[in-house]
Amino acid sequence: MIETWIDIIVDIVVIISLLIGTFFIFSSSVGLIRFPDVYTRLHAATKASTLGVAGIMIGAFIFLYIEHHIVSGKLILGVIFVLLTAPVSGHVISRAAHRSGVKPWSRNKLQDDYADSFKDNSIE
Repeated sequence: MIETWIDIIVDIVVIISLLIGTFFIFSSSVGLIRFPDVYTRLHAATKASTLGVAGIMIGAFIFLYIEHHIVSGKLILGVIFVLLTAPVSGHVISRAAHRSGVKPWSRNKLQDDYADSFKDNSIE
């Protein structure tokens, strides 16, 4: 009887993890379509998809470990790789966009402190 309850709880945890990952990936794709400029689109692409892919991989890891007694090092490395590289790549792409002169979308006039710091320090 207890094994049945544990199996049900594990299945619920796996389903919730997969649903959360799917929600974040779906919201990332909606954000890529709806957001107006490159910076907000990068935000949607890196933050939400990172959480989505990590959620799906964690759900798959838990399922494989509990149901088939497999410890998948590839899934663990995949989660670590995605969590480390996606935010860094988003930052690098947004920095390149800023340096090439892409202005952020705004209804109000923005003060660009980041560009001012380049002028003061003459960093290129």
